[in-house]
Amino acid sequence: MTTAKSFTASLRTASLGLVLAVLTILFGQGIGIVFGLNEDAIKSRLKTSAAAARDTVYKGDDAAIKAVLDKSWVYMQRAHLHASGMGTTALALIVLVGLIGPSRLVTTAVSVGLGAGGLGYSIFWMWAGFCAPALGSTGLAKESLKWLAMPSSGAFVVATITVLVLLFVSLVRRPSSTPRDA
Repeated sequence: MTTAKSFTASLRTASLGLVLAVLTILFGQGIGIVFGLNEDAIKSRLKTSAAAARDTVYKGDDAAIKAVLDKSWVYMQRAHLHASGMGTTALALIVLVGLIGPSRLVTTAVSVGLGAGGLGYSIFWMWAGFCAPALGSTGLAKESLKWLAMPSSGAFVVATITVLVLLFVSLVRRPSSTPRDA
């Protein structure tokens, strides 16, 4: 593990990832606040978007509109949950990387992968929720935003696996400095 001085240096190296992780947490909290204060207004906006496409996209099928609207709201809730969970996870894993103390390049790459990945994937769910009613399909909304979902979720997973490998290597290579119980 690292000294206090090298830990501080590692956190500075990881500063972009740390900022993105905290922004992801704030995004999740902000969504929660907006939902709490404006749920009806958000759902109304979604309905208006679907209504504009009622004849052209939905062919007048009100059941299809309701299904897409319901799923769109679920996507928005997913954005809130993903931002909260992924932001917190990113923050914790970045601090762990700082404690392990790999190279500056690895620290930077992992922290940016975690921070940007969590934020990007959370934004993907929110954006898909807003796009789906006008497109007439949550599947089409997800497909149209695959360019955001795939790299952001991929970066988050690869960075998480990298942290696991770094932790394993750190534990195997470094002898324990704790005294044994008598």
